[in-house]
Amino acid sequence: LEILGQARDPELVQKHIKKCFEGVKNMELQPPSQNRRWECIGLIAPDGEKVKLTAAVKLEGPVEVWLGSVEKGMLTSLRAILVKCHNMNMTPKVRKEKWVKEFAGQLLITSGQIKWTTDCTSALQKCERGQKNALRMVRRGQSKHIGNLCNMIRKPLTKCERSKLVALITIEVHARDVQDRMISLKTETANHFNWLSQLRFELIDDPAEIAAGQQGLPQKCVVKQTNTTGPYGYEYQGNNGRLVVTPMTDRCYMTLTTAMYLKRGGAPAGPAGTGKTESVKDLGKGMA
Repeated sequence: LEILGQARDPELVQKHIKKCFEGVKNMELQPPSQNRRWECIGLIAPDGEKVKLTAAVKLEGPVEVWLGSVEKGMLTSLRAILVKCHNMNMTPKVRKEKWVKEFAGQLLITSGQIKWTTDCTSALQKCERGQKNALRMVRRGQSKHIGNLCNMIRKPLTKCERSKLVALITIEVHARDVQDRMISLKTETANHFNWLSQLRFELIDDPAEIAAGQQGLPQKCVVKQTNTTGPYGYEYQGNNGRLVVTPMTDRCYMTLTTAMYLKRGGAPAGPAGTGKTESVKDLGKGMA
């Protein structure tokens, strides 16, 4: 009721924004000057991390309309920034410290996973063609990358940068463990179940958008597992930490992504306090 009653004053709606989006504590507002309305120019997470919107959103008209516009702005901005973040991650000359400081934690993790998926797929294809040590080479690179991140975490950092790095290292270590498991199980094709059963992230040109004549949009991220493909949601998460992924978590994810793909529901069952809810929330964070 308060949101509807105070629609004219975005500052009073601010305190309810956390209930609309888990990872957004406040909107970054620009007060009105001559003949201009309030504008939302960015989003602020509970830990103080900020993400700028690619285009300011005018806060005018009914509250439900401009809250919808803010959500659309968030999705399009994160989509554009993710492509930028990933391009910078793939540039060999860029120092990783600059990359980590420049982008939001959520995008660093997603970009890291897209890179890992691409590297592992190409290594497995090389294995198929007879280059047996391709996966070991990729794993060596992954270990070096984790080493660099660990060196960064020893330097003086802000609280926000530290939590970004902790979450990033958690996911990258799991990625290395998957590579270890594939090497020990002698996985040598990109169609092997050991690889297909992982949560894989890819950037693609959306065929639906191309068919609708919308060229020039940033590439879209999709999340694949086994034979399912789901869209990446682009909802801003802030830096809310990630769980360590165990083989048990992997099996839960596989069941849940398949259920979602088939438009069904999934319900983890088990004793209290074993992490059922947290695992579901972590899958949600991963797919944003």
